[in-house]
Amino acid sequence: METQGLVTMTDAARVRWMALGDTSRRPAVVLLHGGPGLPDYLGDVAPMVADLAPVYRYDQRGTGGSPWPGPHTLARHVDDLAELLDAWEVSTAVLIGHSYGADLASRFCLAHPDRVAATLLMCGPFVGDWRTEYRVERSRRMSTAQQERLRDLEELPHRTEEQEVELLTLAWFTDHSDPGRGERWAARGARLRRPVNWTMNGELGAEERADPLDEHLAELSARLPARSELLGGADDPRPLSALRSLAVRLELPLVRIEGAGHEPWLEQPEAVRMHLRRFVHGALEA
Repeated sequence: METQGLVTMTDAARVRWMALGDTSRRPAVVLLHGGPGLPDYLGDVAPMVADLAPVYRYDQRGTGGSPWPGPHTLARHVDDLAELLDAWEVSTAVLIGHSYGADLASRFCLAHPDRVAATLLMCGPFVGDWRTEYRVERSRRMSTAQQERLRDLEELPHRTEEQEVELLTLAWFTDHSDPGRGERWAARGARLRRPVNWTMNGELGAEERADPLDEHLAELSARLPARSELLGGADDPRPLSALRSLAVRLELPLVRIEGAGHEPWLEQPEAVRMHLRRFVHGALEA
C-alpha cells in the first residue's frame, strides 16, 4: 500500500512524497525522476523492487504536488533530497535516478557520499557533446511535417493546453524504440506529466551549462559508492555511446537494455525489473 506525505524544507517549500513497501526497513530505495520541470512519473518502477526495500518517490519542488515559485538551483535540489532523507529517518539510501534524476543522484553523491549505499544511473547523466548527435537522431525519427510543427509550437509565445500537449507529444515520441507505441506513450505522458515547469527547466539547464557535471567526474568517481552502475536503452536517441564513455571514465558497468529507448521500463519491463531487482538485492547484501 502506498503512503504519502508533505515535508516542509528549511526555506519553507513543501515537497510531496510517496512511499511503497515496509518503510521500517533499511536501507531505503529513492527514485529520482527526470525533467527537470516534470512531476514524478516513476510510479510504474517502484513496485518492481518494493518487496525488497521501501521505495520513496517525490515531486521535485516546483512540480506536481510540490509548488514553488523559484528560484531553482541544483544545490537546492541536492539539499531537498538530504532533508527528505532526514524526514524519512533514512541515514543511507539506494539512489536510482532517471535522466535528469541521474544527474541529481550524481551531484548528491558529490555532496553527501556518506548517505548513499548504492547508485543506479538510468538513461543518464549525459556528458560531453551528446546533444548534437541526439538532435540528429531525433530529427531522423520525425517526418519533415512533424519537425516543422514542433518548431512552430516551440516558437509560440503562449500555448493553449492542447498546443502544449501536442508539443510534448512531438518532443517525446522519438524517445522510444517502437514509434507506434512511442506516440501513444508520449501522448499519455503529455497529459499526465503536467504542467511542465519551463522556468525551472531553463534555470537548471543554464546552471548545468555553467557548471557541467563533466568538470566533476574525477571527484565523482572517487565519491560514488562501491556498488554503482549505469543502465541505458539501446535505442535511446540520446547516444548510448555517451553512456559508454561515461562508464569508462567512472569505471562503472553499463547495462544495455535491447529494444528500449529513454524509458526502458515501458518497452522492456521484465528486463528492467530483473536488473533493478538484481541491483537492489546486491545493495542490500553489501
